[in-house]
Amino acid sequence: MTDPHPRDDRTIGRAVGGIVVLGSANFIAITTEILPVGLLPQLAGGVGVSESTAGLLVTVYAFVVAAAAVPLTLATRGVPRKPLLMGALATYAVSNVLVATAPSFALLAVGRVLGGLAHAIFFSISIAYASRLVAPRFAGRALSLVTAGATLGFVLGVPLSTSLGTAVGWRWSFAVLAAWCAATVVLVAALLPPVTVERRPRRDRDDSRRGRARLGVVVTTNGLLFCGQYTAYTYISVILLASGVSEGAVGPVLLVFGALGLIGLWAAARFLDRSPRALILGVTGTIAAALVALALAIPSTAGVVVAAGVWLAAFGAIPSTFQVAALRAAGGSADVAGAFVNATANFGIGSGAALGAVVVAGAGYVAVAFTAAGIVGVGLLVILASRRAFPSRPEL
Repeated sequence: MTDPHPRDDRTIGRAVGGIVVLGSANFIAITTEILPVGLLPQLAGGVGVSESTAGLLVTVYAFVVAAAAVPLTLATRGVPRKPLLMGALATYAVSNVLVATAPSFALLAVGRVLGGLAHAIFFSISIAYASRLVAPRFAGRALSLVTAGATLGFVLGVPLSTSLGTAVGWRWSFAVLAAWCAATVVLVAALLPPVTVERRPRRDRDDSRRGRARLGVVVTTNGLLFCGQYTAYTYISVILLASGVSEGAVGPVLLVFGALGLIGLWAAARFLDRSPRALILGVTGTIAAALVALALAIPSTAGVVVAAGVWLAAFGAIPSTFQVAALRAAGGSADVAGAFVNATANFGIGSGAALGAVVVAGAGYVAVAFTAAGIVGVGLLVILASRRAFPSRPEL
């Protein structure tokens, strides 16, 4: 007798090749986005602008992603996912070439806008791509493993590129990254299996409305947490310098911070498919407390390094946690959910970087850490009040 409800056997083990390749692509994407943070002083000096002005390169990139993620995802719904992913990675490569060769801040901004367009489509489809490689019950673990590539961008990509830029010039960091992007296109072409874009099953109007409401809460909270994160993190290199860390040590310190982010990623992989609410409350509360500790520690070198380490270890769980929460909210297709996560995260990044620039230029580094903590605290209150959007047990 044929089983009318056959068990989906798309396990992590069966999908490991695709997960590794997607993780590698995420490594490239996050390194491209965040690299200016590690090289902010050198980049600002290289094109003759202030550090707060150079920090706006993060804002420009992020706002392009926020504005374009949903429209581009909707416009490319009928395009095969694998070629679209390869096109986004190729665009990253061109963006990094432009940044590496730009003689002025204006042309740097043009290169970053192009990178933002690539990012707008890449992360929207990457989230959905990873979820389609496995059965729904393994979605949390699969997304955590793919997100490991992004975390390794923090752990290895940004710190090593920062160290390279400090040693031989910031332009070389972007040039090497462009070459790595091109190599990743070839890797994806050879190793990533294609996936189909499935149609969403029809649902009754009330169920769809509830799903959209849950998704709205999830992505709004996602934007708040990323805003708080990048209000402070955009200026982490200058905070470290102001606290007595030498310029040559910034890269290695960022490497340690990135490695600590693997702790949060491990927590996400372990608990996302079992206790997602406890996970998100725990890591969000830890981030808020650690940012307060960071503000109180400045300018103590040891205090700043320890507080920042705790903060960034906890934040390692946030990306995959919200990606999975958005998918489980069932407020749209996987691609649309991914697009909204991508858009709100980058709106948060851009607004956080811009807010941080204003606070740093005015009240200074202590105020920027307190401001970041307050924004994350608001996000924590939303999570506490939203049991349906952030349930104790996964519904998919």
